Amino acid sequence: MKKIFLLGLCLSFLSCLPALAQRYKTAAGLRIGNDEFGGTIQQKILEKTTIEGILTAAPREVVGTVLAEQHFPMLGQRFNYYLGGGVHAGHLKDYGAIYGVDAIVGLEYKVNGLPFLLSADLKPAIHLRHEEWFNMGGAFSIRYVIIKEKPPTPGQIIKGIFSPSDKKKKKKKEGSSIFNF
Repeated sequence: MKKIFLLGLCLSFLSCLPALAQRYKTAAGLRIGNDEFGGTIQQKILEKTTIEGILTAAPREVVGTVLAEQHFPMLGQRFNYYLGGGVHAGHLKDYGAIYGVDAIVGLEYKVNGLPFLLSADLKPAIHLRHEEWFNMGGAFSIRYVIIKEKPPTPGQIIKGIFSPSDKKKKKKKEGSSIFNF
């Protein structure tokens, strides 16, 4: 029973520590789907938001896609899921110009100690101009981290452990009525 209590105490203390994962600002790499192959570049624009550009080629088409993605940590900052949406345009053989809207949902993992990101996603597309009106795409991507985000300093780590988060401060400032939940 003592061991379980100590394990729980250690885990609760570790959950209070800020995540020290290596973050990235810009990453680029390869994207491989069922019948498509191409490149991808991802740029962080906000704390949990990225813009991703994808250029793919399939046997009958070449398509460029721009997506805005919101990332949500699952098991620390190295493993997360993301959701987003955007637009695509390109050229379809024997048809001409094509375009439409996209959604994306995926999982991303930052390899520990290496500058690589691995991701897998589903990317449904509604075509506004195409032979087919819908496509359920999916792919695997491997990206190299081009620009790293600076890690937190030891002072920021200690401050994060012993001071309340900004969210708690904002809630206290919004109102102190007994009816605020």
